[in-house]
Amino acid sequence: MVTMETANNALKTFYLDAVTEALDKKANPLLAQIEQTTSDVVGKDVKKLVKLGMNGGISAGSETGELPASSSETRVTFTSTLKNLYGTIQISDKAIRASANNEGAFVNLLNDEMQGLIKSARFNFGRMLFGDGTGKIGLISNASGNVATLIDGTGLLEGLYVDFFSFDGTTALGRNFKIVSIDREANTMTVSGMKQLSDVVTGPAAVYLHDSRGYEITGLKAIFESPILYGVDTTANPMLKPYNAIDVGEISENIIQTAIDRIEENSGSRVNFIVCSWGVKRALAEYFREQGVSLPSLSFEGGFNGLSFNGIPVVADRFCPKGVMYLLNTEDFKLHQLCDWKWLEGEDGKVLKQVPGKPVYTATLVKYAELMCERPSGQGMISGITEA
Repeated sequence: MVTMETANNALKTFYLDAVTEALDKKANPLLAQIEQTTSDVVGKDVKKLVKLGMNGGISAGSETGELPASSSETRVTFTSTLKNLYGTIQISDKAIRASANNEGAFVNLLNDEMQGLIKSARFNFGRMLFGDGTGKIGLISNASGNVATLIDGTGLLEGLYVDFFSFDGTTALGRNFKIVSIDREANTMTVSGMKQLSDVVTGPAAVYLHDSRGYEITGLKAIFESPILYGVDTTANPMLKPYNAIDVGEISENIIQTAIDRIEENSGSRVNFIVCSWGVKRALAEYFREQGVSLPSLSFEGGFNGLSFNGIPVVADRFCPKGVMYLLNTEDFKLHQLCDWKWLEGEDGKVLKQVPGKPVYTATLVKYAELMCERPSGQGMISGITEA
């Protein structure tokens, strides 16, 4: 017979391991390549001492000449707060009681909830990898009633709860709207909330995941665009700046190889992973077809597949900006965490808790983590690529 105790035990044993594997290794091809570690976690922060340049106390001299003066490397400390990542499932009391005498039905109930959680988590964590940590997931040009016209809806999905801010992200306009539907062809989004969207949004606006503004992990966009990275001014430390080729137009093997060579020449880093938009991947494949060459495919960790550019995996991701290709050394990235995914437990050790005043139970997964790149100069971006 299914009881609350058996349900709690199932979530803490079987389902926790399954969900952890799905979120850590199968959520996103880029995330699957990044090491997860508890190193450099200090209290609620990640602090990483990074060396810039080389030791200057090296020289060649005469047999009786002066020895070189010592000169240690320039060092900076990257500091960033661990981000609070959550995932919640909800089961009604009625559903639990209805399946109390049928273990198979209860397993199906939990399976459905966990699959929904995994789907949502994959979407959001995959999106965060390409963001700047602000939580911005879209842009709209205007609103009529509860229908918004999209400028950029890449990070939007039906069912998400979102907040609307001024276009520059500084002023809150309306909070806790639910995305009801998205028409990708018409470039519109319909929402529902306590107010009409057009009552609070009268022009261009930014869309943020509800209550997530400023609380997301530091993704690729921050590495290439943020003037302050992990608390360090990149303008004052130009050695931190990554390779950036803009407005390249038609993609070619020479453009990509030149970027790879420049990255290695300037930083000593070796590109081992390439991620791009779907249109860029098609353009790359088309270029090689025109040259009479077919790019080989390969499989890599996490069960993912991609093309191979001179032995380097090339993967398309829905969240990579249009016309962009990132050239990365995934060994320079770490997902620093206090621990892996855990259920939030009450003092009684239970993970399923009744929502006060409601006949439903919820369970919440949590992970305290931050993505950090210890060698930003070892990464590259090619943008302005003509998509196919």
